[in-house]
Amino acid sequence: MKILVTGAKGFIGKNLISALSAKRPDCVVLPIDIESTSDDLTSALATADFIFHLAGVNRPQNESEFQAGNADFTAQICGRLLKLKRAVPLVMSSSVQALLDNPYGVSKRKAERAVAAYSKQSGARAVVYRLKNVFGKWCRPNYNSVVATFCHNIAHDLPITISDPNREIELVYIDDVIRYFLGNLVATDKNGLQYVEIEPAYKINLGALAELIRSFRQMRSTLHIPDFSGDFSRKLYGIFLTYLNTSDFAYDLEQKCDSRGCLAEFVKSHSFGQIFVSRTHPGITRGNHYHDTKTEKFLVLEGEALIRFRHALNGGIIEYRIKGEDMRIVDIPPGYTHSIENVGSGELVTLFWAAEVFNPSRIDTNAMPVIPDK
Repeated sequence: MKILVTGAKGFIGKNLISALSAKRPDCVVLPIDIESTSDDLTSALATADFIFHLAGVNRPQNESEFQAGNADFTAQICGRLLKLKRAVPLVMSSSVQALLDNPYGVSKRKAERAVAAYSKQSGARAVVYRLKNVFGKWCRPNYNSVVATFCHNIAHDLPITISDPNREIELVYIDDVIRYFLGNLVATDKNGLQYVEIEPAYKINLGALAELIRSFRQMRSTLHIPDFSGDFSRKLYGIFLTYLNTSDFAYDLEQKCDSRGCLAEFVKSHSFGQIFVSRTHPGITRGNHYHDTKTEKFLVLEGEALIRFRHALNGGIIEYRIKGEDMRIVDIPPGYTHSIENVGSGELVTLFWAAEVFNPSRIDTNAMPVIPDK
């Protein structure tokens, strides 16, 4: 299948072509962009089996470019298809602003009408997506996407401007858009014109959006992960990372070292607790305390450990000998004093999870040796 993509070098076009390459290697992409000639377009229209019409103008130097880049160019594509007597399925990316009477909205509405006329005259299937604000990877900052601008500037410690923090915007995610687009390649719907909305859509005000993105930047120092229970936060965080300088992908954790070895906190959250890692020298024992409420999990990653337990009120000593290659987790219940000793010849590396974030004003740690006479 040959697939014509207009606006191939734009934000949505780049994501679509990348997805086609990964998910539909059987397809041949015919890219058309601003550098393409009229002959390039005619040749592609003559052979394409499917068309994604994504090209358009939304930030022109003068308003007349709206008409030329949106309405006229779409009419040109549809007119050439009719002249070629080709009923090729066509997907068009429009905008919710097509419902408005501003110059951009009017030009997109005219483009939609051209597609509708083409579908009616040729009998071809046509799908129009009136897109809300699309956010995602490879979107140009400081252009026409507030998400891209906020992510880029905050990632680079640059200021952002918010005229009205309470202004609400509605967003759709690029991968959801592409999922809908690709679904049209296997659609069996009858021919005709359809208007389709992308779901899910996310509503958020500008102030909250900025604060959420700032929290992503602050994670590196606070280690606190924002609430990722919703899809939007997870998607937005991933996009934020794409705006970092490549030299800024890695960052150091604060290590607390003493004669026993080193320990560093990794991530923490009030909803799931915290994760930290330790490196312990041979012959050294950590712990010898119990918790009233807090629970933990120990995972030995490298080396050999002897993990001991004893009930805080009574009972004998329980032992677990664990090696890094075992990939075995040990749960630490409340009310059991416990310790972990490096009984190997090399360094012991252990990953710890605690069910709650450490609070220095309310420490749930009570010293008690597992072996009373040690």
